[in-house]
Amino acid sequence: MNSNKVKGTQGYSNYIEEFIKATSEIDFFDLHKDFLSYIPKEKGTVLDLGAGIGRDASIFSKMGHSVVAVEPLQEFRQASAHLYSSDQIIWIDDSLPSLTKLSEYHNQFDFILASGVWHHLNEEEQLLSIERVSELLKSKGIFAVSLRNGPAGAGTHVFPTDGKISIDQASKFGLKNLLMIENQPSLMKNKEDVTWTKLVFQKM
Repeated sequence: MNSNKVKGTQGYSNYIEEFIKATSEIDFFDLHKDFLSYIPKEKGTVLDLGAGIGRDASIFSKMGHSVVAVEPLQEFRQASAHLYSSDQIIWIDDSLPSLTKLSEYHNQFDFILASGVWHHLNEEEQLLSIERVSELLKSKGIFAVSLRNGPAGAGTHVFPTDGKISIDQASKFGLKNLLMIENQPSLMKNKEDVTWTKLVFQKM
């Protein structure tokens, strides 16, 4: 899939180095502290949607998991190769909502993360994406998603997100909500007008 056609990547190419630096400065365990208890303790399969430069995928790999990292922006995939290289990570050029290149992974993942991705999808695409995530999760598998709200940053193709709407959408596809934490501050510098909602679901 040509990343130039993935609307959610619009704007990032203008701030590649700045985004890489800002992302690298944020600690995985600080950013995802609300998700940590839901990450499988035993070795499993993890899907990182919108994996960016690979920081999170790298941590999952170091935990012992087999990781599939989906990232449509070539510049980020290239950065990951020298920042977080690992033979336990499979990198795929694909994007939500269709994730067509993951057709062989139906019901394969124990844990799926979508961090800072959902606001690049409109409401219909968010619905289709949750349906696709449900197809990819194993029974009892976990989906953790962070929803961004605020003005556009490096990525310019943005839409509102709403935790309650996401919970309602997820319930249509057998995903039970386990956690919702709203109005969390951004860990990036100079983002006082950006807040995050953290959601965790389990496939029933």
